[in-house]
Amino acid sequence: MKKTISLITLLFVALLFLFTGFCQAASLDAIAVQTDKTTVRPGEEVRVTIEFGTSLGAYTFDVSYDNKIFDYVSVEGGTPNNTGDKVKVAYHDSTGGSNPRTNMSVLFKAKADITTSNPTEFTVTGEGLANADASVTYDDITSPIIKNVTVEPAYVDYTLTIEHSGDIIKGEEKEMKLSYSSPMGRYYEHARLVAEAVTPSGATVNLIGTDSSSAEHDIIQSGWGDAQGYKIGGKDVSQVLNVRATFSEAGDYAITLKLIDRDNSDQVISQQTFNFTVLAEKKPAEEPNTPEITPPSEEQGEPPVEQPKEEVKEQQTPTKLPKTGVDGYVPAILILMVLTTLYAYYHKKVK
Repeated sequence: MKKTISLITLLFVALLFLFTGFCQAASLDAIAVQTDKTTVRPGEEVRVTIEFGTSLGAYTFDVSYDNKIFDYVSVEGGTPNNTGDKVKVAYHDSTGGSNPRTNMSVLFKAKADITTSNPTEFTVTGEGLANADASVTYDDITSPIIKNVTVEPAYVDYTLTIEHSGDIIKGEEKEMKLSYSSPMGRYYEHARLVAEAVTPSGATVNLIGTDSSSAEHDIIQSGWGDAQGYKIGGKDVSQVLNVRATFSEAGDYAITLKLIDRDNSDQVISQQTFNFTVLAEKKPAEEPNTPEITPPSEEQGEPPVEQPKEEVKEQQTPTKLPKTGVDGYVPAILILMVLTTLYAYYHKKVK
């Protein structure tokens, strides 16, 4: 009986060694998960790649994602099954070991309508892992491998402006517009607008704004709005404040507007300095530049009256040429005059 039990034990141990010789289990320690971007813009694609660290002939990987931020696009390296928030990718080398893979990847696309910063993550687990000829199997990956990414817009810095028209006169209120804007502003839970001024010696300046509850705020002295700040950010951010500015003395002033983050020790988000020249009084209005007309004096008399110019007749070209040479009547008249003179002389002599 004892010999029988010993024989059975030996056979069991032999079978155990034989089985472990044909099927070895190992840990896939070299596996790594990578993304081709750490910051993804709305509408952009990001690829999640799983590097095995060895050749695998069979595997099934689950890649989980936030479907409020990403849409699934495609898979390379297996047959996909998208469940809405997880892509299951299965692969089996049907050639019997001649076509193993060293990696696989899943392509996602960030939703186009995202306007805020969204830190998120991809998580990867795996099972059914085996080498090319299935002689080695690997432990399942049950503890998720996590890869962090952030989906956020391409933020544009905030622009600060002060606008007014006309001259600034000391002691007189001047209507001004203060504004900050951005086509895609980064989000802040508690931002605030403040101002600082550099003035001539002994001079002061006030920027008074009135909020929706009719409360007045001197932006230089105490900033604008709630002291704890207010939320800003997103697409097409724009706020315009109508203020009344008063400068106590003439001279040169500089006002610096600052947008600060109250949650981050009043760190400056954006700032801009504006220079102003304040006049002591209004400039006199310029008279129109009209030429002076001097009336004529008595000694000068009446100004000469310009005579109308004679009209120059256009010279016409004769249509018939004048005759040339001696007219035939002229000799006859001369002869007659000579004869008359001789006749008169003769009769006078006879008498």
